[in-house]
Amino acid sequence: MLAWGNRVSKDFRDRVVHIARILGADPNHLMAAMAFESAGTFSPSIRNAAGSGAVGLIQFMPQTAAALGTSSDELSAMTAEEQLGFVLKYFMPFRNRLKTLEDVYMAILWPAAVGKPNDHVLFRRDDPKRPKLYIQNRGLDWNRDGVITKGEAAEKVRRKLLEGQQFGSMED
Repeated sequence: MLAWGNRVSKDFRDRVVHIARILGADPNHLMAAMAFESAGTFSPSIRNAAGSGAVGLIQFMPQTAAALGTSSDELSAMTAEEQLGFVLKYFMPFRNRLKTLEDVYMAILWPAAVGKPNDHVLFRRDDPKRPKLYIQNRGLDWNRDGVITKGEAAEKVRRKLLEGQQFGSMED
């Protein structure tokens, strides 16, 4: 059974399980991250509402798409199943390092935090070198203390995982 399995095709589910096996990750963690990043749609063409240019299952930024040998427009024209090939390609540098839900999400949000403890600080409101990072991610500061930790940042993805595991949201 796969979290959010009822939202995607059997082919998509099979590919996610295969990708997770290659990466050494839990397929439910991949599904939760894609559910969060795509606002639960699993649409390859969904665009970032804030206008960053990010698109798709894991919200590929334009420069990330280019580094993977494609473009945002090409990614958005793919089927969800086709785009999973680029999800795999994106995650390959983290192979066998995605042991937790938090690490799967960090690979997307802040790759330098993969493997760090959940209390690792990602963004601070008072960071003089990178003040915009906190502002852009302030919705992840659950306790509103001006500091966003790895665990805090992954909380919404954790909730997506729990939501996806609810009765009726899982599929063989």
